Amino acid sequence: MSTVNVMAREVAAKVVFYGPGLSGKTTSLKRIYESIKPSLRGELMSLPTEADRTLFFDFLPVRVEKVGDYALRLALYTVPGQVFYNATRKLVLQGADGVIFVADSNPGADDSNRESMANLEENLAEQGIRLDSFPLVVQYNKRDLPNAMTLEQMRSSVNSRGVPDFETCATNGEGVLDTMKEMVRLVIKDLRARKVVPSPRPKRELPKLDTPEGPGLEAKIREQLNEKPAPPPPKAVLPPMGAVATLAPAVLIDPARAAEVCFSKGDYDGCVRACSEAVSRGLSFAGGSERGAQAFLLGMDGRDVLDLERRAASGASRVDDAAFALYVLAQTFVRLADAGLPTPQQ
Repeated sequence: MSTVNVMAREVAAKVVFYGPGLSGKTTSLKRIYESIKPSLRGELMSLPTEADRTLFFDFLPVRVEKVGDYALRLALYTVPGQVFYNATRKLVLQGADGVIFVADSNPGADDSNRESMANLEENLAEQGIRLDSFPLVVQYNKRDLPNAMTLEQMRSSVNSRGVPDFETCATNGEGVLDTMKEMVRLVIKDLRARKVVPSPRPKRELPKLDTPEGPGLEAKIREQLNEKPAPPPPKAVLPPMGAVATLAPAVLIDPARAAEVCFSKGDYDGCVRACSEAVSRGLSFAGGSERGAQAFLLGMDGRDVLDLERRAASGASRVDDAAFALYVLAQTFVRLADAGLPTPQQ
């Protein structure tokens, strides 16, 4: 399952390379790893075994395109191919946002290809996910073999759904990046459809108190009667909204602004207290009375909420306490938005 980091403006998604043993999953992942700038990739970790090149998983974080105004970070995993490692495959598959199925073009691998695809469908079904509506790309690997199965045979075996598919040769990298690019496109499309990131709030325009046309009719009449016109009303001055207040629901914008103003003025105690009160009001929309239970219902870490209350009560807040308080408040706003709270009637 994708996760959103509001402070870093980043959404993390998980892609799993699935398929029978020795089909080329690990080799494909290594080719992707080698093609990415070192500054944009994490450490590649592998656990080889005698029976297969991967016992558990390879991990590779990659920064790619944006989802809305959030950067997308991908974590790429492979699973072991043997049937007796199914428990490990289930574990790695949990929370996946997309799957690249690597099929073996060797004629002797037809049965294992079919079995692995059926196993993928079964393991996703246990998580309540239908493969028909899940981001899936099929990679026909080892196309350089002289006796490779025809493309029609491969599609008949593992791609009856007609999902995007690519012919690849992982040993030289041919077609591997094209497969990955299509996977990224499908994941981004799915993340946008599920609205995993909060929509940017429209910019609010303050009413214009002065018009370029000059004084109105009433002012002109008073001028003719030698009456001193009334002074214009003072311009409304509102504090600008920061990153946290931008995420706030309408009923909590003012407390969020107050917290940001306190932070900018160096009033860290005031910032922490304002954040604690706003978090308390936000959590109340989840129902119940216990802060920990309310945080759990919204998918938050209850320890952060309790830690914020402790810091607010201490009365000796520092800049790091205030920054932490704003972080917890932002998390609250994001979880409320995900849950559709508060409702328009609240």
